[in-house]
Amino acid sequence: MRKAFLVDENSGEKYSLSEPRWCSDTKSPLNFSEVKGITPDLIKSAEKSIWRYKSAFPCKIPEPVSLGEGCTPLVPFSFRERRALFKLEWFSPTGSFKDRGASVMMSFLKQQNIKEVVEDSSGNGGAAIAAYGAAAGISVNIVTPSNASAPKISQIKAYGAKVHLVPGSREETEQAALEMAKSVFYASHNWHPFFLQGTKTLGYELWEDLNFKAPDNIIIPTGAGSNVLGCYIAFKELLAAKQITKLPKIFVVQPKNCCPIVACFQHGIQALDNLNFSKTIAEGTAIKKPIRLETILNVLKTTKGGAVEVSEEEILEGTLELSRHGFFVEPTCASAAVGLEKLCTRNLVDPNDTTVVILTGSGLKSSDFFIENVKSEV
Repeated sequence: MRKAFLVDENSGEKYSLSEPRWCSDTKSPLNFSEVKGITPDLIKSAEKSIWRYKSAFPCKIPEPVSLGEGCTPLVPFSFRERRALFKLEWFSPTGSFKDRGASVMMSFLKQQNIKEVVEDSSGNGGAAIAAYGAAAGISVNIVTPSNASAPKISQIKAYGAKVHLVPGSREETEQAALEMAKSVFYASHNWHPFFLQGTKTLGYELWEDLNFKAPDNIIIPTGAGSNVLGCYIAFKELLAAKQITKLPKIFVVQPKNCCPIVACFQHGIQALDNLNFSKTIAEGTAIKKPIRLETILNVLKTTKGGAVEVSEEEILEGTLELSRHGFFVEPTCASAAVGLEKLCTRNLVDPNDTTVVILTGSGLKSSDFFIENVKSEV
């Protein structure tokens, strides 16, 4: 394994892995120097978790913090007569895909002897960091909007994390966390580069699921974009290792009430200046300005993918319809199924393609939504 280092995504400045850091000296996001993709024989098949792909990580982590994350089902299903493979990421220890990133990030922070962290989250990310912090023996502070889902806040508290409720927007929550980060390490699932090393295992797992082939399309409900970036990193590494012949097209689905990636993909980065935001039931994707926005847009262009928006009514109907077929997921990720329908209708996805739809979080995360919207039948 070659010695990896961190790289400022904007300036290209290099940093050693020996110093704990979550951003560059100029407060820019960090990524890794080139990491070599793996071949099937390097998969540790005895490991029933994301750590079966540890040979693809940028450095050795001898004592990983794992709760059995990864190895989630890939199920064929027709949503409104549009057939695809649905990746059930809510089959994760805390009920969402963010366990992948949390496992790798917290493992590395434990290796760096970090004793306490702070993270800002509207729910799923906070639950994942709280759980893996508990498993790692690291004290966790979660800063979350005061209007965040009550079940998600209760889950975070159950892991023993300290919850700090902040009135106001998601952006104000982040600022409060950054203030705490002056004295406590900032383990942000949106900023830390090792979190993306965890989410890239989703791409490696899809490759293995499909008998070491890449899908034609991947449809992802997106807020900050960690699954988009993770999948792209994985398939880019596999392409460089000559394990696949082309990159899958990556498509983003966002709620119309908060769709900065869709707007910028369609109209350019300047679209952010005139974009109106309002509350959405897909709360996990309600990020007004993703930290790696331009990188995400570049991924969509490079893979010849795209981005679509879905209305609140479409998300609601899609969530309930998925439930009636056995897929009990939160509204945040049900939007991806509606996105599949729209992309097929617009001929952006061929019905004969191998298409994967990522369902990221459990419906148990949104019990209030189901209590309000599922009518009792006598």
